[in-house]
Amino acid sequence: MVWCSGAKLAAAAANAGALGLIGAGSMKPELLIEHIRKCRQLTQHPFGVNIPLIRGDVAKLIEATLSEGVRIVFTSAGNPALHIDQFKAAGVTVVHVIASVKHALKAQSVGVDAVVAEGFEAGGHNGVDEITTFCLIPQVADAVTIPVIAAGGIADGRGMAAALVLGADAVQVGTRFAATTESSAHANYKQAITQAGDTATVLTLKSLTPVRLIKNDFALQTLAAERAGATPDQIRELLGTKRERRGIFEGDVAEGELEAGQIAGMVKEIISAEEVVRQMVKEYQLAVQRLRGDEWPVGR
Repeated sequence: MVWCSGAKLAAAAANAGALGLIGAGSMKPELLIEHIRKCRQLTQHPFGVNIPLIRGDVAKLIEATLSEGVRIVFTSAGNPALHIDQFKAAGVTVVHVIASVKHALKAQSVGVDAVVAEGFEAGGHNGVDEITTFCLIPQVADAVTIPVIAAGGIADGRGMAAALVLGADAVQVGTRFAATTESSAHANYKQAITQAGDTATVLTLKSLTPVRLIKNDFALQTLAAERAGATPDQIRELLGTKRERRGIFEGDVAEGELEAGQIAGMVKEIISAEEVVRQMVKEYQLAVQRLRGDEWPVGR
């Protein structure tokens, strides 16, 4: 959710009854502080901050988050053990994003409070083992004793119900919220999501770290280069810098990096975060009724 989830979207989600997250992955510490303060002005409800631990300035991002009194932090792309004592000393609830049972168990062992189990249907950076959400969630739920939040390929209430049936305690949703009115992403990027079909994304950049993107000129170039045997250094040169900003924030739909999940094919319109939450809850309730047999078709 880099370049998508700032104060406006996080607050809108929180006001609608979800846990809004500010995505620090595209922010400098000073900008993160600005968004935290703005979010507090826009909502009285809890919200959190997502911090990619791979960032070179991660220590400063953590310091900025804690100095502003944020008490819910989602970490990703790194080892939470390196920072867990600092978070716990500040009374922070820590949730770590994982993509395998092995890493879920490791995260639990170092003291995180919950894990986000993310299947490789998800947009953006993914696990190297390419485990699908449908397979990942029940295995992680069986392996750990802490809460499991399902992510990857969830955009409506049916997906939420399915995740809970598989053993998840909650769901995390990205792509559907990236295409909302409160998302800070460029209109071109949001439109690209709404125009996507079921085969619109590709998992590429595997020699560096797998990333799921909407197929555009850049994504197809990297895919072709990898198939031709390009080295990691050659792929890194092709990637260059600020591709995410170029695509998501600046709206270059040809040469930018358009991170989005496979579920983009289900996103047909740009609506408010409140409407997304309202629809998901209604769809979830209908799905549960159907599972109970209340609305199951005759003869099934």
